[in-house]
Amino acid sequence: MKVVRELKFWINSYNEVKSAADELELAFDFVKDGIVTEEEVQKSYEHAIALIEDLELKNMLRREEDKLGAVLKINAGAGGTESQDWASMLFRMYQRWCESKNYKTTVTNWQDGDDAGIKTATLQVEGELAYGFLKSENGVHRLVRVSPFNAQGKRMTSFASVFVVPLVDDSIEIEINPANLSWDTFRSSGAGGQNVNKVETGVRLHYNYKDPDTGEEQEIVIENTESRSQMGNRENALRLLKSQLYEIELEKRRAAQAAIEAGKKKIEWGSQIRSYVFDDRRVKDHRTNYQTSDVNGVMDGDIDAFIKAYLMEYGGE
Repeated sequence: MKVVRELKFWINSYNEVKSAADELELAFDFVKDGIVTEEEVQKSYEHAIALIEDLELKNMLRREEDKLGAVLKINAGAGGTESQDWASMLFRMYQRWCESKNYKTTVTNWQDGDDAGIKTATLQVEGELAYGFLKSENGVHRLVRVSPFNAQGKRMTSFASVFVVPLVDDSIEIEINPANLSWDTFRSSGAGGQNVNKVETGVRLHYNYKDPDTGEEQEIVIENTESRSQMGNRENALRLLKSQLYEIELEKRRAAQAAIEAGKKKIEWGSQIRSYVFDDRRVKDHRTNYQTSDVNGVMDGDIDAFIKAYLMEYGGE
């Protein structure tokens, strides 16, 4: 049924685009005879272009993992309170964007900053094509502003890292070796009642992953404090572990594909992807060179134009 629904979507979308293009062609012929106005032709043109661009964008999201939900983790960089405040601003930006898409979000981990903001936070996003859109946000985000935490009122630069992986569902099988698993428990902090604060409901999962191809070993650590019960947190931590293991497999597939064209920036963890310069009222993506002066709109979650620019340039790879 999934395959049938997808085929129907592409057939219906093609027919809709073709119909709009045929109507535009007719309108162009009729305007010569005075049957329709130039304004009507312009409206037909804009309608056809909008449909085509929307379909092109969806065509950039044809990978298996694009249809899944996403796990988005934000870490404050070096810079103390300023960076931690920046991390919380980014977190709010993504929450507002998810609200605009009617995606379901769950905060699975949250660590407050020392004086303000957050040290790290993890947001679980469930909805159609959530990972396909949010994968464009993977990397380092740079803020330049006059810091309210600086007594001299100096302009400061701070960084926060955004890490996005697909949220696996029941249709994807990932093998987890129980012998490589270990657990810690701890008391959760924040709201949630006395039980959350007095009982060790928070869980920390340690998984020793060994790459079957290279033999390289790494430890994956996941914390989960979302649920009021330790059992619920364990279940979700295992789901998040599966998501990371799935992402590792996806990276192998991508590495096996054709090399990215020369001259294009690598899109990977640790690269600076976007700058938010508040004083100059400018937000610029360094991969696509798309920029906007609507800083307030961006911080309120209006990042669709950045996502679209990224997918149209890199989505076909």
